[in-house]
Amino acid sequence: MKVFLQSIVAQLLLNPYIFWRGYQAIPPKKGWRIPFIAFFILEPALYFTGFIFRKELPDPIFIAIMYICNTWYVASLYITMALLLIEVCRQTDRWWHWFPRFINQNRKQVRLILFFTILAGVTLLMIHAYRTVKYPVVRHVYITLPKANQLHDSLTIAMMSDLHIGEVIGKRQVQRYVELTNSQHPDMIVLVGDVIDYESRHAEKAQIEEDLQKLYAPLEVYMVNGNHEYRANRMAKERWFRKTGVTLLKDSVVMPDSSFYLVGRDDLVNKKRKPLNLLLQGVDKEKPIIVLDHQPGSLAETTMNRADLGLHGHTHNGQLWPYPVLMKFIYEAPYGYYRKGDTHFYVSSGIGVAGPPYRVETRSELVMVHITFANQGD
Repeated sequence: MKVFLQSIVAQLLLNPYIFWRGYQAIPPKKGWRIPFIAFFILEPALYFTGFIFRKELPDPIFIAIMYICNTWYVASLYITMALLLIEVCRQTDRWWHWFPRFINQNRKQVRLILFFTILAGVTLLMIHAYRTVKYPVVRHVYITLPKANQLHDSLTIAMMSDLHIGEVIGKRQVQRYVELTNSQHPDMIVLVGDVIDYESRHAEKAQIEEDLQKLYAPLEVYMVNGNHEYRANRMAKERWFRKTGVTLLKDSVVMPDSSFYLVGRDDLVNKKRKPLNLLLQGVDKEKPIIVLDHQPGSLAETTMNRADLGLHGHTHNGQLWPYPVLMKFIYEAPYGYYRKGDTHFYVSSGIGVAGPPYRVETRSELVMVHITFANQGD
C-alpha cells in the first residue's frame, strides 16, 4: 500500500497542474486533445483501481499497475519542476522584459516546443534513472584501523543494504546482486537491513532464498533487521531468512574468527532493542569491533562504546533529487564515509530501492569495505 501512497501527491496535486499547462500547450484539435485528456482520466483510474483492489488483484496485474503509477509519479515530479522553472522565467520577463522578440511573437509555437522538450527530457531522465537501479556500481572504501589483528593484515567486507526484495526487486535483480558480490571475492558479506520490502510472499514464491544461498565468503554471510523487516508478516520473514543460509544477528555479537567482533543490532524501530554497552559487555575492546546497524541514528552511541567501524543503510541517500539535499538536515551522516571521534562509519545509499525503481542523482551500490589493521608493533 505504501508504494501507492507515495504517488497520491501526483494524483491530487501535480496532475491538475500538469494537465492545465499541457492543455494550453497542445494545438486545439481533437487528435491532440482527446488522447491528452484520456491519459489524465485513465492514469488516475488505474491508480485508484490498484489502490482499492490491491488485495484482490493477481500479483502480475498489481505489479504492472504499480510500475505504471509510480513511473508517472516520478516523471510528474520532474515535469512539475520544469514547469515551475518556466513559470519563474515568465514572471521575471514581466518585470525585466528579457525574452527575445521571437518568443513573444510566437507563443503558441514556443509552448509546443517546450511541451516536447520537457517530454523528451524527462523520458531520457527516466531511462537513465532506471538503468542506475538495474546496474549497481561497486563502491570501494578504504579504512585503516589502529588495532592489531592476530590473523589478518586486512579484511574485505562486501556490504549490501536495502535490497527491498518484493514487487520491484525480484529474482533476476537479486541474481545480479549475488553475481556482482561474489565476483568481488570478499572475506565476509553483510546485509545491513531492509532485505525484504514489505511482505515476504514475493520472495517465497520466486524462491529467492536459493539465490541468496549462493552468496559465498570464507567468513560467511551475516544480516541485521531493518525497519522494513518489522512491517507486515515479521515472523514469516524470519522463517524465510533461515532458509537463505544467512546468519541473522539480532542484538547479538559473534566472532567470524577469533580476531575481531561483529555486532548486529536490531533495528531502531524496536524500542526494546538492547543498548550497545550491554551488547559489548565482556568484549575485549583491544580487538577490532564492527557494528552493523541499519539506521544511522546512533553514531554517538557507537563512538562512546569504542567500536571501530559502523556500517549503515536506510537513507537511500534520498533516492530521488532533491531529497538528497533534505537528508543532510535529517541525519548527521546521510551518505558515504564519515568519522566521529575514533570511529569510522559508512552509510550506504543501498543496492535496491523503495517504491519506484528509479534513482536521480543517487546510485545503487555494492560497497566493498577494505580494512587495513595495524601491525603488532604499531
